[in-house]
Amino acid sequence: MTTSSLPGFRDFYPADMALRTHIFRTWRTVASRYGFVEYDGPPLESLDLYTRKSGEEIVGQLYGFTDQGGREVALRPEMTPTFARMVAARAGGLPKPIKWFSIPQLFRYERPQKGRLREHFQLNVDIVGETSVASDVEVVAAAIDMLRALGLGSADFVARYSDRTLISAVLQEMGVPEALLPAAFAALDKADRESEQWVFDRLVEAGVGEEEAKRVLALADMDLADLADQFGDVAPVKESLSRLRQFREQAEAAGLAEFVELDLRLVRGLAYYTGLVFEIWDRKGKFRAICGGGRYDDLLEAVGGPALPALGFGMGDVVLGELLRDRDLVPDDEGTLDDFVIHVSEAELPAALRIVHSLRARGRRVGFDYRSRSVGRQFKVANQSGAERVIVVGPEEVERDECVVRSMGTGDEVRMDVADLFSGAGLSSEPKPAGRWARPRG
Repeated sequence: MTTSSLPGFRDFYPADMALRTHIFRTWRTVASRYGFVEYDGPPLESLDLYTRKSGEEIVGQLYGFTDQGGREVALRPEMTPTFARMVAARAGGLPKPIKWFSIPQLFRYERPQKGRLREHFQLNVDIVGETSVASDVEVVAAAIDMLRALGLGSADFVARYSDRTLISAVLQEMGVPEALLPAAFAALDKADRESEQWVFDRLVEAGVGEEEAKRVLALADMDLADLADQFGDVAPVKESLSRLRQFREQAEAAGLAEFVELDLRLVRGLAYYTGLVFEIWDRKGKFRAICGGGRYDDLLEAVGGPALPALGFGMGDVVLGELLRDRDLVPDDEGTLDDFVIHVSEAELPAALRIVHSLRARGRRVGFDYRSRSVGRQFKVANQSGAERVIVVGPEEVERDECVVRSMGTGDEVRMDVADLFSGAGLSSEPKPAGRWARPRG
């Protein structure tokens, strides 16, 4: 029997689970601040939901099969199609804007590598029913604040943004036929991790002329003023430029100027994006994209729902976890105890258990030694557990309904009534002589 998980899949040992819990808790906290509410959907969906909606790249990575009912199904590789399907099913009865988030586990059959596995958890945040630039800023701001809440700052990451409608119009004005836009987007989507020559070769292989391919690559050196000068008379370009200018202004008003940068080569790989797109990257360039998203105004209608505008983002746990470890931002107190209760002998075990369970009922994390071992051994176990306090119960303490409380950080001890312990008096109580059970830490 093998002791290893499948390639690209993870075991979450306690330390790994602690980091995952920390990330999930932060995601949920920040999402709630922005007024997003949590939802979930099934991990298994109709294969057709992805083959028609997500683009060729993701379709080739599906865990798809025929179930026992003869249905073609797939494990979800992303959450947006499920979200769109769910909203479409009840769109008429949902108040707008719809602001939902989810933390699904996703599955893609691809080559496992640094920052990319065959399964991962991903925060999905979406707004439906809103077209304003302010909603674009809201979604990007939420993504940025997720990372800030985890201890990261503007020196650690940057949110790069663009507009897919703008780039589509500009590419066509540059001579790229509409039929070749998907291939051009696929090449540009790799520009952050492939050489300029590689992108040029892919464009030419797709049928884009060499001169046109050179003009496409020149997008990297252009800004909004350049596009306005060259293509400002083209209606979709003019409209998209206006939205991007508003986006920048509102992002600055929200205090996000140091976090956002324009990147006109950014198009995102999935087929359903229609307007603003953005990705968040590690500024040191050590990791894959931390987060990505944008507008997908046509997707709801495409899955049979009403024509409602929508936008959102996904933030995976794999790259984020690597980034937090790299920046030494992994919490080190998860799994530790608040209190450890020591009983001197078997006779004091009932009194110790009363204390243990009463403190647990009050929300404290409490441990004790299941065996009646020496006090010194129990102190050692308490130290290993990371407990902040040790509570000692001996024959004298049981008789008086007292206990000895020792701070494992300072070594200070007090003797107190058990009732005071339960009332939260803790080490703030008036100290009484309590040297009887003192033990050195470590």
